[in-house]
Amino acid sequence: MSPPVAPPGWSRWLVPPAALSVHLSIGQAYAWSVFKPPLESALGLSGTQSALPFQLGIVMLGLSAAFGGTLVERNGPRWAMTVALICFSSGFLLSALGAATEQYWLIVLGYGFVGGIGLGIGYISPVSTLIKWFPDRPGMATGIAIMGFGGGALIASPWSAQMLESFGSDSSGIALAFLVHGLSYAVFMLLGVLLVRVPRTEKPVGDGPGAFDGPQVSARGAVRTPQFWCLWVVLCMNVTAGIGILEKAAPMITDFFANTSTPVSVSAAAGFVALLSAANMAGRIGWSSTSDLIGRKNIYRVYLGVGALMYGLIALAGDSSKPLFILCALVILSFYGGGFATIPAYLKDLFGTYQVGAIHGRLLTAWSTAGVLGPLIVNWIADRQEEAGKDGSSLYTLSMFIMIGLLAVGFVANELVRPVDPRHHVPAPASNEQKEKEVADVQRQQ
Repeated sequence: MSPPVAPPGWSRWLVPPAALSVHLSIGQAYAWSVFKPPLESALGLSGTQSALPFQLGIVMLGLSAAFGGTLVERNGPRWAMTVALICFSSGFLLSALGAATEQYWLIVLGYGFVGGIGLGIGYISPVSTLIKWFPDRPGMATGIAIMGFGGGALIASPWSAQMLESFGSDSSGIALAFLVHGLSYAVFMLLGVLLVRVPRTEKPVGDGPGAFDGPQVSARGAVRTPQFWCLWVVLCMNVTAGIGILEKAAPMITDFFANTSTPVSVSAAAGFVALLSAANMAGRIGWSSTSDLIGRKNIYRVYLGVGALMYGLIALAGDSSKPLFILCALVILSFYGGGFATIPAYLKDLFGTYQVGAIHGRLLTAWSTAGVLGPLIVNWIADRQEEAGKDGSSLYTLSMFIMIGLLAVGFVANELVRPVDPRHHVPAPASNEQKEKEVADVQRQQ
């Protein structure tokens, strides 16, 4: 499938809505915690078990983005969005079958494995195209699109909760909710498939004006640089710290304040998930746009340093202040979203636009790792603390301090980032004038 080229007069501002239609759909992943309690009740699962589809989905996101990044660069955004649509919607349909037959492995296979491939390909599908449409404001451009991934749960969380209330929270009700999700997202993602275009000036690598403006590094060359692996650690630590809260958001706030005079209801917990999604979404556009002004390294200093401070406040305050808990969680999730939206621009600054989409895909293996680490740390420690007879905020205190340590590691890795050594750069092709001059020089020498 050839990438659709924009006709004359095409507005570049039509591309972010195309990307948003895909990212708002696949961003449903952040509302998974709404399905955790019903699944645990209907199928007799533990908190760790019910997190498995989400964890596998994030693992497959990173792996499919890494291995599919070059294909996305080669075949263009429409091909990638089509693949994402098929996989993501099929994942929900398989999950619906699994819930209806009470075969949990089908939910893991559908939502986690098949749907996770759709997450990865869909996530990176517009990034390279957006950077090429907006070379003057790459942080803002990628922030607009990736904002949708963070904001997907803002729609999906209350929508899913309402469906479970209407259809029932037993296995048949969950199955029907999954079915409606799969069909609805297929239609919505189709809008992005039909709308997306690539710039008319885009040509094969080495051709056209601006193709080699500044240092350029290939995807294969990038993974051989220390800068790539420093950013891998930065992203992994930042994501681990945020995703642990996000995956368990609804039950976490319920547990945290269970022993207070004002416990959190199920509907209020779903509202908390929606609030986190709003912070995640706002951070993606707000903080990534700020990075265009103050620089990528400086904004990551904020994400990692202030994020650690927020976790410290939650751990020390415990269940004494619900507003403080909510405020700190919102700030952490805004940094979590901002980190995702800023990383493509950080990569563009270091490695150029040559194969930035493929480089971004490889870097998202950090997300795969974090998708396992974050939920595993929070769920496993909470399960062990519960077995020890603890409850309330004490279930999560140790997890908070672990997250502070991880953010400190990320902070150090960010400080180690330096410009890429010129030996890793792809040589710029000679212009026609340069070629004519070289031929003339050779003729004179003869």
